Amino acid sequence: MNIDRNWIAAHIPHQGSMCLLDHVASWDQERLLAIADSHLRLDNPLRAHGRLGAANGIEYAAQAMATHSALLATTQEGMQDMARPSAGFLASVRNTVFHVARLDDIAEALQIEVTCTHSEPNCILYQFAIHGRDSKKLLLNGRATIIIDASLVTNKGANPS
Repeated sequence: MNIDRNWIAAHIPHQGSMCLLDHVASWDQERLLAIADSHLRLDNPLRAHGRLGAANGIEYAAQAMATHSALLATTQEGMQDMARPSAGFLASVRNTVFHVARLDDIAEALQIEVTCTHSEPNCILYQFAIHGRDSKKLLLNGRATIIIDASLVTNKGANPS
């Protein structure tokens, strides 16, 4: 299966220029390695004041996590045309370390690696790391919790006012 930008955009909620990943280089049940060079585009929607700060790397990692989840669902359910989820969310990001201040001044493609460390039906914990593809220089790393389908999350004890 060719997992290019078109496949990714068809299986995650991010569309147009907000779909940041170019392709998946490799993946298995626990890990996904994606490649992106959208950090170099002047029309990158995450740019602010002509810059792309390193914290935006978390969005790259989140899209890699969403892609991994879509690939797992496609494999487990045997569906090649799985519908894009309507709403999921990044529930938490922890232990994130930024080794650079910006991504837009990294001249090489980004290599985004996500590794599933725990999985439940609607919640997945990932470790993530973003490197320069050629230099292997670590740019940022951390861990995140992803809720796959927000419609399945109830807000127990919420005030209905």
